[in-house]
Amino acid sequence: MRYRLAAAALTAAFCVSVSSCDVQQVPAPRLRALPAESVPGLSARVTAVAAEKLGASHRTGCPVPPRELRLIRMNHWGFDGKVHAGELIVHRDAVNPLLHVFGKAFAARFPIRRMRVMAEYGGSDARAMADDNTSAFNCRPVTGNPRRLSRHAWGDAVDVNPVENPYVDLHGTSHPPNGRNHLDRDRDRPGMIRPGGVVARAFEEAGWFWGDRWSNPDYQHFSANGD
Repeated sequence: MRYRLAAAALTAAFCVSVSSCDVQQVPAPRLRALPAESVPGLSARVTAVAAEKLGASHRTGCPVPPRELRLIRMNHWGFDGKVHAGELIVHRDAVNPLLHVFGKAFAARFPIRRMRVMAEYGGSDARAMADDNTSAFNCRPVTGNPRRLSRHAWGDAVDVNPVENPYVDLHGTSHPPNGRNHLDRDRDRPGMIRPGGVVARAFEEAGWFWGDRWSNPDYQHFSANGD
């Protein structure tokens, strides 16, 4: 699996001390358009994933074994204008593309409500979406199609700010329900992903695809292969 990547745009300093992680050092870019006071960086660390961080999000028969997953701990800006620590579990091949994306988002102060591993929600996508949680790996079926695995089960898909960027199913229902007020995409509000905006551009630069152009748009969803 290959990803297009502008290495100079990565905002990360990896601290890896586990033999199962084949992670490389990545240069950190300069932060732009920020005030003069000291601002924390993305401060990303990539490690193997402990069993308790997977919890109910992984089970026997999932397409990706735990050894192929990585835990990214990194900072993000919140809706309160403060920097918060977040955690994201992804496939090892998705680490660099996502550090590129979230490094760009951090530099632009794009707000993310929260970023917690799916184990904290018992693997429930509905609960995580309603909590406006940005997440990646979760071995689960596609919403509305229990016979097909979601791309999240491979760890190379991410949902960003689900409330501000809801998924619309075949019946026009918003997922999560509390994202219904954000179906009007002409109203530019904090946390919304906009065509040509920093998040959409960063994912495009990384070679990932956005679900906004699907017949049933999924404004929160980005994936490496378009699923």
